[in-house]
Amino acid sequence: MRKLITVVLLLGSGAALAAGPFDGTWKARMDSMKVTGKPDSWVLADGMYECASCSPPYKVKADGRDQKVSGHPYYDTVAVTVVSPTAIEVSRKKAGKQVAILNVVVAGDGNTLTGTFKDYTGATVATGSFSAKRAAGAPAGSHAASGSWLTDKMMDANDAATVVSYQMTDTGLSARFNGQSYEAKFDGKDYPVKGDPGGTVVSLRKVDANTVIETDKRQGKIVDEVRMAAAADGKTIAVSDNAVPFAQVTTYTLEKQP
Repeated sequence: MRKLITVVLLLGSGAALAAGPFDGTWKARMDSMKVTGKPDSWVLADGMYECASCSPPYKVKADGRDQKVSGHPYYDTVAVTVVSPTAIEVSRKKAGKQVAILNVVVAGDGNTLTGTFKDYTGATVATGSFSAKRAAGAPAGSHAASGSWLTDKMMDANDAATVVSYQMTDTGLSARFNGQSYEAKFDGKDYPVKGDPGGTVVSLRKVDANTVIETDKRQGKIVDEVRMAAAADGKTIAVSDNAVPFAQVTTYTLEKQP
């Protein structure tokens, strides 16, 4: 399952500028998050775990040991552990270093699950929890967590996953979040996200004074198309993140912090 919170706008250093609609520090409001589109899908059966919705898909042994996978910018091994008949853990590493851990537990009715995640790709470990509803059944005899699931609620997440800051000028956006940063102009060219182990580059387009379109790429492919619209009162930013490879759209609200 992919990381459910997308952090996109942040504050860079620089000379003092006139305050703009995006300037400041913001925090994602958990109760505003909604995920639509194609559900996450995986199957654990006969000692094998297959993630059909991962990009690219992979299939590994579910024996708790690191298994090699390829084509993923953030990880090169996956370890899947069967914790119980209703719970599993998925651990991802890159060059032997932990990058993410996901734990999911399926409810007794088999139609809902709760999950917790840890993301190690930033300066501070990002953590959070969520719930998901079953969108499609699982093959007979497979683990209870098998099937298709669509996130329906984010319960909580720490500041490393939710707090962002940024500053915008007439010509570009300078951004910083959880040990990562970028400085990009509104010229459609690609600019690197410094500190990002996945090698993300961003390009920006300014629609109007209050709206910015960000396109993220990894390995030369578009992975996210993000629309950010600042409210006229300067208190919120509406974010819509289209995760292209997953055919999922996540919307949420950023609230300005004191």
